[in-house]
Amino acid sequence: MKIPFLGNRRKEPEVHDAEGIAELLSECELLRHQAYRSGVQLDDTVASLEALDQLVPRWRDDAEVLEWLGNDAGLYLGTVIVRTVEGASWGIRSDGQPVIRLASGREFDVVADGHEWAASGVPELSQLYAEVAEA
Repeated sequence: MKIPFLGNRRKEPEVHDAEGIAELLSECELLRHQAYRSGVQLDDTVASLEALDQLVPRWRDDAEVLEWLGNDAGLYLGTVIVRTVEGASWGIRSDGQPVIRLASGREFDVVADGHEWAASGVPELSQLYAEVAEA
């Protein structure tokens, strides 16, 4: 039975602007600043990930910078993946965490990976990229 004045109680699925999300997540200001100060150009390529892996981790002495830089590193890794791996795209999990989704359906929490990289350098960003690109 349909009662028109009650309206549709089903929640409409959320629509995300994929290009807008990708642009927003690619900003990574703190990481870009740290890289620039070290002479590394972040041009959204695998080579730039390799260059980041070689940076001296001076940020590890500052817990606040470490947190932000880890977040930026993960978002930058995701940006490189989205721009270079066919079928890869940004997605937002139900908890609000940005993830990379491959055409195969696999998801990668690149932000968590970025935090691990910033804190310990392992695994390297270029190694993470290679694992995702292989999948």
